[in-house]
Amino acid sequence: MRERRAALEHRRAQEFEAFVAGAAGRLLHTATLLTAEPSGGPAPAAEELLTSALARTYASWDRLRGEDPYDRTRQELAGHFARTAWRHRRPRGGLLDRLTPQERLVLVLRLYEGVAEEQTAAQLGLPAERVHALCLHAIAELRSTGHGAGPPPAAAGTGAVAS
Repeated sequence: MRERRAALEHRRAQEFEAFVAGAAGRLLHTATLLTAEPSGGPAPAAEELLTSALARTYASWDRLRGEDPYDRTRQELAGHFARTAWRHRRPRGGLLDRLTPQERLVLVLRLYEGVAEEQTAAQLGLPAERVHALCLHAIAELRSTGHGAGPPPAAAGTGAVAS
């Protein structure tokens, strides 16, 4: 019985490690955009945010049952960020640091991650109209600072926020 349990734990750890190896880069970039830390340098707040999200995903790994682990981790990331948004108010020099934490969260989920407006609204507990307004305001703010001179990334077909 012990050997079987050990084998299951080993397989679980290997599956999770494979998931992290494939998804960690994009998830870290998402966390960096959320925390508004500069890309390419140290991002301790983003790393802490991602570590927390990955730990929660690993804790529920056996209960995912066909659910996409990337989606689950992104939800954990967004949820943890929303609960700790007060920590991320001061400018850090990143691309999105002029936006409020809520605007960053909506913009990153909608444009960088490609989450539908209704799903974003449901995840954040906001009306879809509020999510739409936050996204439009964030885009307008970025354009006014010269960070978003062209069409929004989703409209341009790239699905990514430049960093």
